Amino acid sequence: MTVQDTELLAQADTWLAEDPDPETREELARLIESADTEALAERFAGTLQFGTAGLRGELGAGPMRMNRSVVIRAAAGLAAYLKGKGEAGGLVVIGYDARHKSADFARDTAAVMTGAGLRAAVLPRPLPTPVLAFAIRHLGAVAGVEVTASHNPPRDNGYKVYLGDGSQIVSPADTEIAAEIKAIHSLHDVPRPTTGWETLSEDVLEAYLARTDAVLSPDSPRTARTVYTAMHGVGKDTLLAAFARAGFPEPVLVQEQAEPDPDFPTVAFPNPEEPGAMDLSFKKATQTNPDLIIANDPDADRCAVAVKENENWRMLRGDEVGALLAAHLVSRGATGVFAESIVSSSLLSRIAAAADLPYEETLTGFKWIARVKNLRYGYEEALGYCVDPEGVRDKDGITAALLITELASSLKEQGRTLLDALDDLALTHGLHATDQLSVRVKDLSLITRAMRTLRETPPKELAGLKVTKAEDLTQGTESLPPTDGLRYTLEGARVIVRPSGTEPKLKCYLEVVIPVDTAKNLQPAKTEATRVLTAIKRDLSTAAGI
Repeated sequence: MTVQDTELLAQADTWLAEDPDPETREELARLIESADTEALAERFAGTLQFGTAGLRGELGAGPMRMNRSVVIRAAAGLAAYLKGKGEAGGLVVIGYDARHKSADFARDTAAVMTGAGLRAAVLPRPLPTPVLAFAIRHLGAVAGVEVTASHNPPRDNGYKVYLGDGSQIVSPADTEIAAEIKAIHSLHDVPRPTTGWETLSEDVLEAYLARTDAVLSPDSPRTARTVYTAMHGVGKDTLLAAFARAGFPEPVLVQEQAEPDPDFPTVAFPNPEEPGAMDLSFKKATQTNPDLIIANDPDADRCAVAVKENENWRMLRGDEVGALLAAHLVSRGATGVFAESIVSSSLLSRIAAAADLPYEETLTGFKWIARVKNLRYGYEEALGYCVDPEGVRDKDGITAALLITELASSLKEQGRTLLDALDDLALTHGLHATDQLSVRVKDLSLITRAMRTLRETPPKELAGLKVTKAEDLTQGTESLPPTDGLRYTLEGARVIVRPSGTEPKLKCYLEVVIPVDTAKNLQPAKTEATRVLTAIKRDLSTAAGI
């Protein structure tokens, strides 16, 4: 056995002595006993990094996995950070989804907060992330924690942190909390009482549901019929309650995916954007012929929409839903700033400009969109929409579902559909067609290599379109702070390349804009946009070596 192996086993022994979870203790003890240094090296190669997405990773033993030891350290670091900011005695609200270990992680967080002299309140049961984001503002908390891995694979869990304004942390709070976590030498130094925190009643959910009514026009039609899937997550009960209060027809459920199940048995990845995830919804819609399909991701902060097109059902892109919601709010006289992230369609800027409304572009993630001053509406192409920023300063898949169903109802009364409304936008502002090239990897060095290749030899043209401007976003821009990304402006198109912040993926966001002067030119424009997007994906893959 090498010196390194001996040190690794000693490190694992130290961790084992502090681990409060019988399951991960058993896992780690087995690896130590068998001297499985390869598996141990994976788990002790470093620590899960606490960043602006909080923590997210695979469940298991050791500092490179999500487990109770890691969560207790994260909670203690957050508590120390809050006390250092003068928030001793403040309220921290804790929510959780139905994934493996989520309830345990929530309880550990409450215990740590209580032991640190803060007040802790836990949501009454697994509930959508937007309910937690709402509760922070509603209860006047100094911070909130949501235990969720959103739409990640079943083996993952995560830890998302919000501050008192109800939005997710951004720099420098993330690095300051990370420093406090690093300063914790032993879990034995972290007080964890077994009582002392509050379990909130259903009143907090009732307050959230009362707020959902505010996103709709009082006199709007409520006739659109929906098929709904919760994608094995926690959205069903809250969405059904919100739809019932609003007076919409009761959604038809995709029963196989209706109840929370941390194993997500019917999908490879519990994300409506992933191939195959919506197949059961399409099957149910073919049987029941609704006006639209609504899907939430497992923690219900995202909302997917599907419609019938040429006798087949298809998912609308997040950019399409984002534009429809924006135009609907404009038609209702909304005022305030319309905002989106840089990876989303430029169509929103045109909708806002035509309505003489202020518009802002932010870095990727609702942690940035939510911080836009005087925000009225924000969206991101990854199915995230904030339609009531005063209630929930984050993406909210429940209120977005209500608003898109209201729009579908209004169009239905006119004998029209969401697709007709999209065509209207194309005729007014030009066809804005978007797509994504997303590469999932096991070896993260492949992403680093692809980014380095593009930086060292940026493409001069893609799909025959000249690259007129190449920006390395690590340098920042006049309006954006630095971020790990590349942006290419082409003649009539735009490409952004960035590593995912929450998954082992390289993501490339593509947009083509084609002017359309008459309805008869709309279909040829769509055909041309598809051709150009396909060619950009091909050429970009070659340029990046992926």
